[in-house]
Amino acid sequence: MEEPGAKPYFFPGRKSFIGHMLRELGGMVLLGARAFARIFQRPLALGDVAYQVEMLGVKSMSIALLTAIFAGLVLSLQFAFFMARFGVQHSVGRVVVLTLFRELGPVLIALTVGSRVGSGITAELGSMKVTEQLDAIRALGADPIKKLVTPRILACLLVFPALTTLSDVVGLVSGSWVVKAEYGLSFKEFFRTALDTATLLDFTSGVGKSVVFGGIIGVVGCYKGFTVQGGTEGVGRATTETVAITSVVVCLTDFFLTKLFLSL
Repeated sequence: MEEPGAKPYFFPGRKSFIGHMLRELGGMVLLGARAFARIFQRPLALGDVAYQVEMLGVKSMSIALLTAIFAGLVLSLQFAFFMARFGVQHSVGRVVVLTLFRELGPVLIALTVGSRVGSGITAELGSMKVTEQLDAIRALGADPIKKLVTPRILACLLVFPALTTLSDVVGLVSGSWVVKAEYGLSFKEFFRTALDTATLLDFTSGVGKSVVFGGIIGVVGCYKGFTVQGGTEGVGRATTETVAITSVVVCLTDFFLTKLFLSL
């Protein structure tokens, strides 16, 4: 972090920007590796993980449900409208289920819920950093990574696949409703074509993406929280950076994961 009044790191030139990004990436990878290395160290923090699952997952269900409902409505309405031009609107369930399972389900949950979860983790840990609570934990002989980082990352790895599965189901139900209301396609026909088309790989590829997205969001949120500088103003700046970084990295990672799963 630059001294007050110094020029931002991206002003001097491209090399400074690239160096900063590489340092950030290295710090995130190192923190994630340290957190995963402490998963099975005793004592196991199962209570902390359960608490974080409730805080990060259960309290994010309203956002996930609203996202899934409107994604299913818009997706089904758009596809049904264009497919009706060719007289094949009865097959809209095939397109909707593949789009939700493979792409929109995990990506939308990562972008919407991930923004809330990542910024919340950063704000919480950043506040502990600027009030010197992290130093107090170290002074008491405890490991702040095992106590604070590992439970949050594990919770993200559990929460995002669960919310993605829920969003897939809710999105299909809302999509079937709007297609029935607008085009008279029965629920039975919609789900018959959907279930005949979707395979286990289609479903597991979306869930697998959500696991990776959850890990990314957890690591970025914890890292930005642990590296906050500049008091309360720095906390606000770090939460904003967390949302921006996670959004970009999720979209970038989605491309490579899509290439990987399509090759299977």
